[in-house]
Amino acid sequence: MRQQDPLTRAGNFAEVACGYSRDEALLEAERCLLCPEQPCVAGCPVGNDIPSFIRKVTEQDVRGAYGVLTATNLMPAICGRVCPQETQCEGVCTVGDTLEPVAIGRLERWVGDQAIAEGWASIPDIEPTGFRVGVVGSGPAGLACAADLAKAGCDVTVFEAFHQLGGVLRYGIPDFRLPNAVIDAEISNLRRLGVTFECNTLVGRLFTIEQLVDELGYHAVFVGTGAGYPSLPGIEGDSLNGVLSANELLTRCNLMRAREFPDFDTPPPLGKRVAVIGAGNTAMDAMRVCLRLGAEQVYAVYRRSRVECPARAEEVHHAEEEGVEFRWLTNPVAVLDDGSGRVRGLRCLSMELGEPDASGRRRPVAVAGSEHDLDVDLVVFAIGTRANPIMGQTSRLRLNERGYIAVDEHLATSVAGVYAGGDIVTGAATVIEAMGAGRRAARSIKSYLGIRDVGLPFDDGDAADTLFGIDLKERNFARVRVPADGAARVPVAGAAR
Repeated sequence: MRQQDPLTRAGNFAEVACGYSRDEALLEAERCLLCPEQPCVAGCPVGNDIPSFIRKVTEQDVRGAYGVLTATNLMPAICGRVCPQETQCEGVCTVGDTLEPVAIGRLERWVGDQAIAEGWASIPDIEPTGFRVGVVGSGPAGLACAADLAKAGCDVTVFEAFHQLGGVLRYGIPDFRLPNAVIDAEISNLRRLGVTFECNTLVGRLFTIEQLVDELGYHAVFVGTGAGYPSLPGIEGDSLNGVLSANELLTRCNLMRAREFPDFDTPPPLGKRVAVIGAGNTAMDAMRVCLRLGAEQVYAVYRRSRVECPARAEEVHHAEEEGVEFRWLTNPVAVLDDGSGRVRGLRCLSMELGEPDASGRRRPVAVAGSEHDLDVDLVVFAIGTRANPIMGQTSRLRLNERGYIAVDEHLATSVAGVYAGGDIVTGAATVIEAMGAGRRAARSIKSYLGIRDVGLPFDDGDAADTLFGIDLKERNFARVRVPADGAARVPVAGAAR
């Protein structure tokens, strides 16, 4: 895929990847074998029908390809940009056994971009059920759950603590990887489904989870608040001025628009020589943002080698192209004080890899006598996140030993009618995994409410336990024509209504 020149893009926030042209997309789609085993579908956390959408592309039926994708995912332009396809659908692509795998993510992005350009939306015929569902958090898990429940006829309201929608898509991923215009366009399709959004609403402070169910009249609630509480290593000097978490850096620059200071009120963090600790995707974003904010030198400090680096290979490659200097097998042990409470450097030890630890990766071991200092004036820690404690402090939701919400195999929490999924349950994961959790929770909520899930096989059960052809266990409606005019349709309540 065509990209901006590295030296040019390191000075702007425009998107790095330029996307396929129509001819490029058609050529790439022709590489798909449309194999009957469909390993790519099994490799997709939301179950996209990948061969069918690619077949539509080869037939030049782009609108049809969009319809196939949005049957399982209303945000193809987002997922095509940020999902780690190389370890999911593309990682098991049959073509990839001998050649480069089919670029499924790039094709998904191209179809999503065509839909945005043409103003397409996949809005099914929705029959209201009368059920109200509250979704806490407008990140990928919450949006996916809201979309599926809205399609099922629920009146869905999404509560977002920030003043803009998108959760980690908005505050955690810079424009050069995921433009805000793409987020806005795909969220607008949820509005067209009937989803209502309430920003500046911090659930757990304005009202609690229990109040949503008991007092505000929601029949079910999904909690998808993510896990954005930063982790710091607890080393000497990590509270100095000039030390911050990657989440704070990215939130200030992406959501609060610090990169456009003084046109916006949030000042950017100032640093000419920056050390970013960690090597995940968030760390890569932080490094590349610092370059675009004017840093003269950016170091990536990681205690393992490049082989163990958890970031996408593409992100590491882009960071290297843009001038980030990687210090592999390097572990920070102290942040150095300049005498006035500000950062003047980072003390590190060189490492070597020993035996594998519990994660299966080789354990880093300090090299004796290898202590050395990096001359930096800003240190950014990107070493993971934790669950925000607000949910646990203000509700009866049971938490696990790490402080995340405990759920069963159906993503049900300890509070009846309340479900949870995404990073608030699993810890930090990918966008598409969070969306998969949101869809799973939506299926569980539909079952809890007794709404027929058209994606599951029909079980007619005992024919005697029906009313107007509706299983008594269901809460739904049947349409009955009134003979008087032969046209009016009157909804008649099912037994459980």
